[in-house]
Order: sequence, then structure tokens, then C-alpha cells
Amino acid sequence: MKKQIFFYLCFFILLSVCFQYAATQTKIEGTWIGVVEVMGQKLDMRVHFKIEEGELKASIDFPQQGIKGMSLKEVLYEHPKISFQLETPAAVAFFEGVVEAGKISGEFKQSGIKGRFHLTPGKEEEEEPEPSEPLSYDEEEVTFKNGDIELSGTLTLPKKGGRHPAIVMITGSGPQNRDEELFGWKIFRDIADHLTRNGIAVLRYDDRGVGGSSGNVLEATSEDFANDVLAAVQFLRARSDINPNQVGLCGHSEGGLVAPLSASKSKDVAFIICISGTGIIGKEILLTQMELIARADGTPEQEIQKNMEEVKTALELIKESQNKDKVTSVLMSIVSKQVESMTEEQKKDIEDVDVYLKNQAEGMYKQFSSAWFEFFLEYDPAPTLEKVACPVLLLFGELDLQVPAEMNNKAMVKALRKGGNKDFTAKIFPKANHLFQSAETGSPSNYAKLPKEFVPGFLDYITDWIKRRVDIAI
Repeated sequence: MKKQIFFYLCFFILLSVCFQYAATQTKIEGTWIGVVEVMGQKLDMRVHFKIEEGELKASIDFPQQGIKGMSLKEVLYEHPKISFQLETPAAVAFFEGVVEAGKISGEFKQSGIKGRFHLTPGKEEEEEPEPSEPLSYDEEEVTFKNGDIELSGTLTLPKKGGRHPAIVMITGSGPQNRDEELFGWKIFRDIADHLTRNGIAVLRYDDRGVGGSSGNVLEATSEDFANDVLAAVQFLRARSDINPNQVGLCGHSEGGLVAPLSASKSKDVAFIICISGTGIIGKEILLTQMELIARADGTPEQEIQKNMEEVKTALELIKESQNKDKVTSVLMSIVSKQVESMTEEQKKDIEDVDVYLKNQAEGMYKQFSSAWFEFFLEYDPAPTLEKVACPVLLLFGELDLQVPAEMNNKAMVKALRKGGNKDFTAKIFPKANHLFQSAETGSPSNYAKLPKEFVPGFLDYITDWIKRRVDIAI
């Protein structure tokens, strides 16, 4: 009898321990909300933990930077310790903390910088509401291929029978999902919804390596993206519910550069719409947007000019020199000057100045010498635009600081006219920023604070322009 009592006592103790262990391992699931504090700045963050096939997985959001759902690596949780890593183009960020009293707190490290992070349990960020009216069209999940790359997207189709005109949406720079979702605003979904309700089919798809698409967007150039677009065009042209002679393109930002590049390669593109597309060489775009944004954000003029000269020097060195050590040495000098101008609060988060300088310089070199960056810096859109013979719609925002309206509008119109294009339209929307929100300054720092809606008349203008050039099924 004593042996039985001892056995059951041991069994229940073991069971209790197992339940306690399981509780500590599973209560981490869900969304945790907090901040990263580094170099005197606070950056909002959200971490989403979930169990998949018995393994703890996680993703991270940085709402202020428009980053959502970036996968975390090496996610480890052995109560109370927790750690995870974030891979970025520049360097890996390491997070190590403890779970205590219902909170997660710990240390953040990246490229010789250290900081702190704090998280508390929260709710999933509310999704932007779906269109309030019932869908009057069909949605279909589709995939298509460009060589070994498989791209996944959503095709919205009018319910009426017949062969419909169609548009392929092209996202801006950086890893983007099919909705070109920024700061919780599903920009392409809203455009697709409006166009499809007006009888136009729309295909929007995840960039390479994003969502359901294979490949790696960070290893591709704008020319690779143009070939992805042409694969999308051929996919639509092969469908019995699409008019093969009325498949057009609509690109935003870098997508407004990719659209003409695609159209110049194929006569199968019926028309293109460039929303904040570029008309001048990439290097000039980069330098101009840096200057305008810094000025709009209140940076002192002397500091702006100093920063501009440093970036120009770095770009020229990378372009002219094949000696990585020499270029990195100059970049380290630039970073060193930046350190000297830091506040004491910022400097205290640098663990080792030498390591910091080296890591920052190598990160800059890696970014500036990447295939995408090299292509963008040297690419001049004008010769390509001269080859575009199909109808073109150019749309700009008056307060766009990333793709300044006047200079790019002028350059694109000049190129189209020089190439003999007989059907192009250009329009600048007053008070519109790069995302075509109503704005006061146009600064990217305000994107997240503004209403998630386009300036009045934006969607109707696009729709009316398309309708004058296609046949809508009745």
C-alpha cells in the first residue's frame, strides 16, 4: 500500500511539473507589444509567437518603419530565457531577454550597438477593415512562373461574363506583399477593389521571397522584376476570361520605373500607369530625396549639406574602386565623423567604437554595392521611356519627397515626346505625398499618422483614363 501511495505521489508530482513546464513553454504564444530603446531613440515593435508542428516560430513588426511580418530566426525559449534573431540586409540583430512577471525584457545588439527592449502581452493589430460593401466581383488565388521563380497572388475578376481588360500591379522598392501593405494600409487592395468594381480585372502578387512567392527580392534588380511582370502578362493573356489585347500595367514608385521597362520589352503590354514613377537617373533621385526629406524633418542646413557630401563621396568611391578595403576605410571615416556628432546618450549604446565603425562601414558597403542598388543608381529611365509606344498615364503627388513631382514629370514627358508616343497623360495631384495621401509636408515620417485613404479623385481619375482605352464587358 505504501508503495502504491509513493508511486501515485511521484506520478502526480511528475505530472504537476510537466504541466508547469508546458505552461511556461506555451504561454509565450500570441502577440507581444513594446519598444526597442537604442542610441536615445525608441522604436515601436510587435513580436508574434506561435507553435508550428511543435516548434516555436516568431515574426516581428516595426510599425513606424512600415515593416510587418518579418520572420525571426533561432527562436529559443527555455523559461525564463528567450532569444531570437532578425536578419537584415546590413547585419543580424540579436535579441536576448527573460520572461518575468508577465513581461519580456532584455538586450538588443547589432553591428556593435547595444540597446534594450521591453515587451508586454497585447492584441493582434487590428486589420484594416475589408471593403464595407459586399464584393461584387470574384477573387481567385493564383500562381504563375518566371523560370524557376514561382509568384503567388490574387486575381480579382468582374462577375459578368466575357473577356475582361486587366491590369498587373507592380510594387515599390523593398520586399512587398501583393497588397503593397504599408503602415497597415493595403494600398494595392484598395486600388484593385475600385478597378474591379468598374469592370477591370486586377492581378496583384507577392514580391520574390515574400508571402507565397519563391526567390529572394534582395538578390534581384528592377530588370528581374520587369521579367516577373511580363510573366504575369502572359499568364493573364492565356486565360479565357481576359482580353489578351487589353492587359496593362500599374506600378507605384519603383514599380513606376519597372512598368516602362516591361513595356519596352513586349508589344503585349496594352497600356501603363506610373504612380510616382521616376524619370531621372537613380543617383540623382537618391540624393534629391535625402535632401528634401531631411529639410522637411527640420535638419539644420549645414548638417544636410555635410551629409550629402559624405554620401556622394561614398557612392563615387564604390563606383570607381574595386578595392573593398579602400572603400571600407573611407566609409569608416565617414561613420567616425557621425559618431563624433552624436550625443553622449547615443554614444553610451556603442559597445566598442572600433567594432561599431567596422560593422557600419561594411553594412554601408554591402548595401551600396548590392546588385539592386548598383542597377538603380546607374539606371536612366529616359531611353526606356522613349521606346514605350503604348498609352501612358503619369501620376505624381505635389508633396512627394521621395519622387519629386516636377523634375520627374518633366523628364518623363520629355522622353515620351522624344520617342514619338502619341497617347500619354500627366497629372500632379495637389497636396498629395508619395502614397497619395492628403498631406501637409510630404515627409515619410508622417505616412503612418495620416488617414489610410487616397486624395479625392485619385481612383476615379485612373479608372476613367483606363475606360477610355479598353472595352468593358456589359
